[in-house]
Amino acid sequence: MAITKNHAIDTTLKTAIDYILNPDKTDGKLLVSSFSCSPETADLEFEWTRQYAIDKGKHLARHIIQSFELGETTPEQAHEIGVKLANEIFGGRFEFIVSTHTDRGHIHNHIICNDVSFVDYKHIHINKKWYYNTRRISDRICHEYGLSVIEPSAERGKSYMEYTAAKNGTSWKAKLKNMIDALIPQAKDFDDFLRLMQENGYEVKQGKYISFRADGQERFTRAKTIGANYTEEAIAERITGKKTRRQPSRDDKHISLLIGIHNSIKAQQSGGYEHWAKINNLQQASKTINFLTENGIHTYEDLVVRVDEMSRKFYETTDNLKSVEKRIEEINMLKKNIRTYQTLRPIYAKYRMTKNKDDFEREHRSEIILFEAARKYLSSVVDGNKLPSVESLNTELAKLTERKQQLYAEYRESKKALSEMDVIKANVDKILDVPKRHNREQEIE
Repeated sequence: MAITKNHAIDTTLKTAIDYILNPDKTDGKLLVSSFSCSPETADLEFEWTRQYAIDKGKHLARHIIQSFELGETTPEQAHEIGVKLANEIFGGRFEFIVSTHTDRGHIHNHIICNDVSFVDYKHIHINKKWYYNTRRISDRICHEYGLSVIEPSAERGKSYMEYTAAKNGTSWKAKLKNMIDALIPQAKDFDDFLRLMQENGYEVKQGKYISFRADGQERFTRAKTIGANYTEEAIAERITGKKTRRQPSRDDKHISLLIGIHNSIKAQQSGGYEHWAKINNLQQASKTINFLTENGIHTYEDLVVRVDEMSRKFYETTDNLKSVEKRIEEINMLKKNIRTYQTLRPIYAKYRMTKNKDDFEREHRSEIILFEAARKYLSSVVDGNKLPSVESLNTELAKLTERKQQLYAEYRESKKALSEMDVIKANVDKILDVPKRHNREQEIE
């Protein structure tokens, strides 16, 4: 399980970076990685990129913290997860540092990224959608590594401390949530609900948002911060039993997985659900057979071949897309360092020619450091060959960007087709009880 939270860095960027790079916290800096910058000079590189932004904004950087449950992962694995998370959410457009701290009770990652992109010099657009997308990506990566995740509907937006407190039964929010859930069935109306809350030790504050405070609690808790089902309107609707339910969308062409009724606890506990599941399975089985007929799939072997073909196409497209994205990333980093190198070369030339190097270095320390870092990067990439022109790189970048758009459209289409075919095959396997059959050539009627 990993929990993420983030905040903006508006001042003291170097102090924040020095903190996350602390050798005592990062196993002697072994658990430190970076992208398009050097950890030791990241504050200077961030500022250099910001100089090119038309709107510099008020934020210097973004700080994300990703915490893991005690004993669930290793420092090395946590760091690998943090790097994957940063690579995915910043998309090769923002400089960042990832460090993994092991000095606390739980392992956690720190990610600090520049607020301005070194590709187009635009700011990160932070909103709720961005935040929850980051959480979903973090959960998906953790799931891939076999770590537990918090269900978004239940634990969204909690810090590590809040989650731990809720898990141990000590969270004010968790206690308030449990109390509200317990009293709603007892209340005749909303006023009666407030009376019951007061009788159970909660102080009530009504205003724009209704808030509660338990005995011993320092501050009031707004009910809406617990979840959508705990606003004043939602509580009132739950008491009257008139809360509207969203109608499920109906898509006649969509095929879903058959429900394993015999292994379903819900079906065993509810006769109504079992009846619905049987009807649903008949409908999905009919859709599955129609799909097979319409697509000329007559034997199980035909189905396996079709799934293999789609899988092959999907993974080929994925590999091609990753290759193009990697080259785009390389070009953007080349352009960044070429720009830095060419801009600061005159200053560095003066530094080499001056007699009083100490005074010159004190006055132009940042420029000298940035120039040497850019020169080092370009030397490692070009390896003695002629430096490519920015014009040639821009031409290649335009072609790659167009190719990326084409591949991404193919990727989405093939992914959707493969996902649908996987459902079809799973339904056929269940209908034919494939694991118990030896004849995989059986006709699909």
